[in-house]
Order: sequence, then C-alpha cells, then structure tokens
Amino acid sequence: MAPTPAGNRRTRIHVVSDVHGNARDLAQAGDGADALVCLGDLVLFLDYADHSRGIFPDLFGVENADRIVALRTARRYEEAREFGARLWAGVGEDRAAVIEQAVRKQYAELFAAFPTPTYATYGNVDMPPLWREYAGSGTTVLDGERVEIGGWVFGFVGGGLRTPMRTPYEISDEEYAAKIEAVGEVDVLCTHIPPEVPELVYDTVARRFERGSRALLDAIRRTRPRYSLFGHVHQPLVRRMRIGATECVNVGHFAGTGRPWALEW
Repeated sequence: MAPTPAGNRRTRIHVVSDVHGNARDLAQAGDGADALVCLGDLVLFLDYADHSRGIFPDLFGVENADRIVALRTARRYEEAREFGARLWAGVGEDRAAVIEQAVRKQYAELFAAFPTPTYATYGNVDMPPLWREYAGSGTTVLDGERVEIGGWVFGFVGGGLRTPMRTPYEISDEEYAAKIEAVGEVDVLCTHIPPEVPELVYDTVARRFERGSRALLDAIRRTRPRYSLFGHVHQPLVRRMRIGATECVNVGHFAGTGRPWALEW
C-alpha cells in the first residue's frame, strides 16, 4: 500500500466487489493505493462460469452443480430449491455446520489477503457474524456506518434485498432503507447492490434483472454524493451512468477480472 496521505497530496483508493474466492488477486488489489475498499461477496458457493469451483461442487460434485445452475438460469427457482433440498438431505442435520466450516476456510484465506488499511462491507452471499472474527486490525468492517478517507466521507451499506435465490445475507427493504438513512450525506456511498435503475441491475449473461435498491436511488437523488459505488451485477448492461450530480459506478466482477477499480482525488 502507498503511505498515508499527507498535506495536499492526492489520495488514491482501489475498490473491489464480488471477490468470490479470488484470494490470489486480492493480495495485490491494494498495490499503489492509500486504501482498499471491498463491497462484499467474498464467499464462493458456486461459480457460474466454472461449475467445478465453490462450496456446492466441493460437496455435491460438478454434475449436480451443472444441474442447479441450469435450473436457476432458466428461472425455475422452485425446482432448484427442491433439487438442492434433496442434496442437502443427504448431509443430515449438520448442514449449517458443514456450510460454516467451508465458509470459515475461505474467510481465513481471504481476510489474510486484505492489505492495510481495508474498509469492507458485506455482500448478499456473506455471513456477517463471522466477519469480525476474521478481520484483522487493518480491516474495518462497516454497515450503515461512515468513515473518512483522505478528507472525503465514505458511507457503507452491506447486504442484499430478498430474492427467490435466498442467499445468506438478504434483508427486508425496510431494514436496508434504515441503513441508507443512517449513513446520511457522504462524498462516496458504497453499497453491494446498485440503485434500482434498469440499466444498472440487468445482467446481460444471466439475462435477468437483479434486485437494486429504491431507497439507495432516492438517497442518491436527495443527498447527491460525488460517487455511488457498488457491484453485485456481474455483467451489467451499463457499468457507469450519472444520476444528477452523482457518478454511479459498478466497480466490476473482481472474481473474473482480478482488477480493482481506482478512484483518485
């Protein structure tokens, strides 16, 4: 990492989202920056590009991973849930413990790769109760909270909204809106999910609209941050657009690209 900002020197931060197990590139993501910002989704349950990677194929094999991806891609969510339930039934009552053990293994590697300083918030596939256990002294975890970096105020809101996918950290619209409200006026609003704008929430490969936040969109229009930074949609129709005074940026699918998005001021 670069030295701590001083005087009138410019500040540079690198931003990543949707890390999904890419610890190798994460270890270099802060190179040349004053800080790293992570917008969540550290865990890799199932890689839709490579069905052999992730917790699901490790437990149930690639053929079953192929099947559940096909069902979800076809939006046959109920069939996917029933198929998954049959597989998990073979695990028995230890399902939660099995998942937690696998997630812990990934978190140990990923949090060890974070440079100092890192500011991070949760994605919808993350397990927040485990984060503070693995976050070292150089990693600050924020959710509905603010921090100053290089003279600018950054607000962080983690998690996703409820969907048929039922990922681990999905919350109600009301709870999410309350966290947006708690952050208030900031220079940079950092979230995992995008504002609810069709061009920003449509995934061109999955061919579906992901869930964006109306509360986030309203806050952008009302408080006019310099930037709204987010991830979640891996292959968006539009990666960057302006809403009033705010530059809205999907910082990219880090698991696939291995490259952080840079912001300098």
